[in-house]
Amino acid sequence: MRKYLNEPELIRFEVKDRIARITLNKPDKRNTLEDRILTELRDALVEADALVDVNCVILEGTGKDFCAGYDLVGSYSGNWNDDDYRGRGAASSLDNDIWHLENTQKLGMTIFDMHKPVIARVQGNCLAGGTDLALLCDFIIAAENAKIGFPATRANGTPPTNFWLYHLGPQWAKRMIFTGDCLTGKDAARLGLVLDAVPADQLDAAVDELARRLSFVDPDMLSAHKRVLNMGMEFMGARMLQRFAAETDARAHLVKGPRRAQFKADMAAGNFKEALKNRDEPFGDGLVKAYWLQQDGE
Repeated sequence: MRKYLNEPELIRFEVKDRIARITLNKPDKRNTLEDRILTELRDALVEADALVDVNCVILEGTGKDFCAGYDLVGSYSGNWNDDDYRGRGAASSLDNDIWHLENTQKLGMTIFDMHKPVIARVQGNCLAGGTDLALLCDFIIAAENAKIGFPATRANGTPPTNFWLYHLGPQWAKRMIFTGDCLTGKDAARLGLVLDAVPADQLDAAVDELARRLSFVDPDMLSAHKRVLNMGMEFMGARMLQRFAAETDARAHLVKGPRRAQFKADMAAGNFKEALKNRDEPFGDGLVKAYWLQQDGE
């Protein structure tokens, strides 16, 4: 086993048997996303794509969750360094917000653009920004009890990277985005949002077996397959939609409705838990309960 990169702080990166394993490593913060971890992730993905002894990549999160989304506390506090962004504080104008969202989106899009296939290993919460990453991967294997969704669409904005349509089709994509409800891993597999869902104690074995099988195919051949199929999504407008999603998310941040205003006021008061409670409490447990999904064995 070999280790690469220059001492990343928020990810782990290892290569063994032609498989690169990239791990989001902020378990105390549920692997939430911000510029530094996304930059380290981008660098690791580029490194894995360049290594001739890597055929495929596993993307995972350490601890209980794959990724619980973006760091809302940091985002709503305006906790950025304007010197790093040449004065482009995200809240200072609509265009600056779009600029930030587009640059953040570019970091994640490395998964889609790289030549080698990426498998997302999803356990626990895969929420909001976590789904941005997972849905960019070529395969998602989830624990049956994983929780996958974008609750932030209830008051925070629209997904700035949006591949829901390409995995679910229009009606189910709308069902998920309009309500911010979540699917269990088991139901996500039934709908085709994830490739497979397995009992939590079998997740490592399922992911490792798919990676092992991919690792026996020449990387040039895997690249040919990935690029043709991803180009098919681009012919269906996938890349154009991402530009539109980032711009529309910035506009959604300007919404003046009561739920949006309440969330912003709660966050401005430093009350993160109260903000989530006021946003999510009307939705109960927030899980999709479509009748046919509840019918085991049919």
